[in-house]
Amino acid sequence: MEHEKNRVALISVIAAIFLTLLKIVVGVMTGSLGILSEALHSGLDLIAAVITWVSVRISDKPADKQHQYGHGKVENVSALMETILLLIACIWIVYEATRRLATGETEIEVSVWAYVVVVTSIIVDVTRSRALSRVAKKYNSQALEADALHFSTDIWSSVVVLLGLVCAQFGFFVADSVAALIVALIVVGVSCRLGKRAIDALIDRAPEETVRQVESMLAEFPEIKKFHSLRIRTAGADTFIKVNIHLDPKLSLHEVHRICDRIEKTIAARIPRSETFLHAEPQERSHIQAEREEDTG
Repeated sequence: MEHEKNRVALISVIAAIFLTLLKIVVGVMTGSLGILSEALHSGLDLIAAVITWVSVRISDKPADKQHQYGHGKVENVSALMETILLLIACIWIVYEATRRLATGETEIEVSVWAYVVVVTSIIVDVTRSRALSRVAKKYNSQALEADALHFSTDIWSSVVVLLGLVCAQFGFFVADSVAALIVALIVVGVSCRLGKRAIDALIDRAPEETVRQVESMLAEFPEIKKFHSLRIRTAGADTFIKVNIHLDPKLSLHEVHRICDRIEKTIAARIPRSETFLHAEPQERSHIQAEREEDTG
């Protein structure tokens, strides 16, 4: 597991280096703000890819005395840092595009190299996005998922820049600056989603979908008379679940242990990298009697 995650993260770093250098060279040659904004975006993606690679290596370390719930929160911090980097890129892109539109400095040189860099970027981004998404889903890695979103954003922004270049080919040079603004809007949208998820995880906000999933699984066990105090928190790829369950007080300790073991195994099978803490309590006899009368009635 750790080897595959490290490998896909490292390849993304190499891909980001290649795209950043390619866009800088062609952007300077053509003077295209769209491509230069893409170069900045890729440069920050490179930093984000490095952060992801490092965080993935750290987050998979086992729990120790100082980090008793593991090192998974490192992935959430990584995602938050990536969000900040994306917002920095947006500020520069919006400023430069607005300045060019206001001053009329929109004329650029469109060459075959501009098309080569954008098309190459789209191909690389599609490949990396799919690879990262596949591994992120396989291992429930938020850091890799965030990196996949970075490359997915590059795909759409590159398509926008490509449209800007085509318009510039026919003399509509203002389209390049407009394309850069659209890139910024795309990046802002992704940044907000990434930032919200990272902050939610860091402040231990319960994931609603996981809460519903656990509640549904607990309802599948007829031995559970009722449950309460369900607590769920995430740390990177890990999910920690705590819940109180009420069982028939006539059950032996061995039977209670067997039921709890079944519940834990069921949850672990459906929620990857989850750890469940169950507190079993005896159900009050009055409630049990009421249920039995309801069944027989």
